[in-house]
Amino acid sequence: MSKVLIIEDDQIVANIYRNKFLVEGYEVEIALDGETGLEKIQAFHPDAIVLDLMLPKITGLDLMKNVRSQAQYRHLPIIVFSNTYLTNMVQDAWKAGATKCLSKANCSPRQVIDAVRSSLTGNGATQSAHDTSRMGRTASADQPNSGTAIFNGHQQAPHTTTVAAPAPGDPDAQFQADLRKSFVAGLPIVTAALRTILKSLIKADSDATRVKDLQELYRRIHAVTGNAGIAGLPQIAMVADALEALLKELYEKPKMINTSNLRTVATAIDFLALLFQRSTAPFPEGPPPNILVVDDEAISRRAITYALDKAKLKCVNMEDPQVAYNLLLANKFDLIFLDVDMPGMNGFELCARLRELPSHKKTPVIFVTALTDLESRANSMISGGSDYIAKPFLFMELAVKAIVFLLRNRLEAQSK
Repeated sequence: MSKVLIIEDDQIVANIYRNKFLVEGYEVEIALDGETGLEKIQAFHPDAIVLDLMLPKITGLDLMKNVRSQAQYRHLPIIVFSNTYLTNMVQDAWKAGATKCLSKANCSPRQVIDAVRSSLTGNGATQSAHDTSRMGRTASADQPNSGTAIFNGHQQAPHTTTVAAPAPGDPDAQFQADLRKSFVAGLPIVTAALRTILKSLIKADSDATRVKDLQELYRRIHAVTGNAGIAGLPQIAMVADALEALLKELYEKPKMINTSNLRTVATAIDFLALLFQRSTAPFPEGPPPNILVVDDEAISRRAITYALDKAKLKCVNMEDPQVAYNLLLANKFDLIFLDVDMPGMNGFELCARLRELPSHKKTPVIFVTALTDLESRANSMISGGSDYIAKPFLFMELAVKAIVFLLRNRLEAQSK
């Protein structure tokens, strides 16, 4: 009987995977932190490890480095859970010796079991540490590079491996349905907890309190990501996955916290609460989103484009606001990012003009600007803007904002 060690700090997720592996005939143990995980590796001698990268006490990366430094564990299969948006961490995981990386936001227990089984039978055998960077590049090349998938219920993780979800009638489909029912039943409590922590974060009067609240909020969202992924609720998992990455960055760089990114966090949590309320309803599908970016500064345009690319979203970017307006006359866009201070026609003027177009009366418009004074914020609303992001911005802040507005716009379009 093969032995599997699950190193996962979320007790609920760990128990779900343990029970599923037990049913499949594996001997299983759990560790809820990296330090305990290292101890159990020595005592349990697993044939494979399922490892979350985000662990207390000792991180998943440090644990892998420790394990791979020991000759007897150099080829031990290690299946890693990752955050979709933390691509640098995923690449570090490949280099540290991961056998396979799975996106926690869109991964079912069956996918994990298949990954472990293929690794144990040699179909996905661990490569040497020397080969892992090449292995990572190969997996990345095999992934779709399109922003369409995440809005059709099949989020693809950059630099990760994914497997098809269980088909209707499959026993795993019923198992996932039961998990979904249990997860949905607990969502009102999750919503209340998230809003309580958010309120404390916004009112925090010291760096220490702010960092503590961010850590707790991150921990809660991290759990939502994993549970929603297991339960087969891709839109909830997608928003939580992106928000988790933003919260991690803010927690690690508290000096970057400002009114703009706190507003983005609040917007994402409010939207998660909406998704929680309608979690049993089907989510509307649609064509790939069209996004327009208008900014006369090349560096700023590149930054916005890069941030959208992190969310696997493609955009058209324009330097001249008049040319952009002509494009809006002939084309429908699902989301628009505007700079304010532009020659010829500023962002407020462009926004007011596009609001006169029948096809763009309700299109979300987000101002990306260094002008964050009260008058500028008021002007953004008066001209028809939906929201704003302050320059300089964190890439994940803009990615979170884009995902939320695109999904919300799709829901609103369905309700008409």
